[in-house]
Amino acid sequence: MARHNDTGKWGEQLAADKLIADGFTILHRNWRMGKLEIDIIACRDNVIVFAEVKTRSELDVDPLEAVDKRKISHMVRSAEAFLRASDYPYEVRFDLFAINGSPDDCKLEHLEDAFYPPLKSYR
Repeated sequence: MARHNDTGKWGEQLAADKLIADGFTILHRNWRMGKLEIDIIACRDNVIVFAEVKTRSELDVDPLEAVDKRKISHMVRSAEAFLRASDYPYEVRFDLFAINGSPDDCKLEHLEDAFYPPLKSYR
């Protein structure tokens, strides 16, 4: 497996551990439906969280630069597909995790409610 895949898996585990420590139950990791994918789906009380995890081994790179309008749109479409396919009557929240470093020295940033789903405009 490529090194960047190992880094990504490590980052996703770190994010899942943080959510569990905050009292969330992990429902799915790397949930997929066709081309749609969500890194982590978790719930607590009446909230369901769709989380995107961005991990970089370099300390001076901002992982969140990879979360652009296209990525946000993909996350929202993925969440919509998940909610249509399941029966979770919860409030929806989109979280982002930015992780820099390695298991020996890392920085984790958790942005709760990082964005609101963009509204579609109709003509």
